[in-house]
Amino acid sequence: MVTLITGANRGIGAALLEAASARGDTVIGTTRTSDHPTLLPLDVRDPDSCAALADRLKDTQIDTLVCNAGVYLEKGLPTEGLTETQLWNDTFATNVTGIYLTAMAFLPHLAMSKSPKIAIISSQMGSSERAGGSAYIYRASKAAAVNLGRNLAVDLKPKGIAVGIYHPGWVRTDMGGSAAAIGTDDSAAGLLARFDALSLDTTGCFEMWDGAPMPF
Repeated sequence: MVTLITGANRGIGAALLEAASARGDTVIGTTRTSDHPTLLPLDVRDPDSCAALADRLKDTQIDTLVCNAGVYLEKGLPTEGLTETQLWNDTFATNVTGIYLTAMAFLPHLAMSKSPKIAIISSQMGSSERAGGSAYIYRASKAAAVNLGRNLAVDLKPKGIAVGIYHPGWVRTDMGGSAAAIGTDDSAAGLLARFDALSLDTTGCFEMWDGAPMPF
């Protein structure tokens, strides 16, 4: 089993890398910086960066592509002050466009697998039915990630590629904060179980880390 995880330098991505490695998977982790000792450089916002890593790994079969890289740039800012368009642009570039660019770049690698999967880390904050106000940019980007995942699931199903969308839980990370409900180890273990259960029969699913269905 070969798993590629974007944004694996910290938080949930790092926990997923550790948990998948511990159970014997071959794991390729990426980070935006180019000088990390073990992770490969990938800026998901940049099509040239995606193409460069895809070419570097051109003979590598990927069974599960985990689109985990994400940002929450407006955290702590007042909701009435989110008029700086660059905040919107930068958030969507990573949280939405980055998923698409990464998925497209690694389709040939996924095609080498007998059971290829794409796992998109979104959030319950992307659920329209659970709209809670505030965090407008982040919520909008995560809702777009859900929509993108649902449409990728439709188009990639004939190619044999299953796509799942997941809420990792409210996790104690730099993004989630110290008051969050669960730790990264619990989230990672639950997410890996969800990835394992993903199939063409369940493609397009939107689930919590513990398997509970998420409302769209």
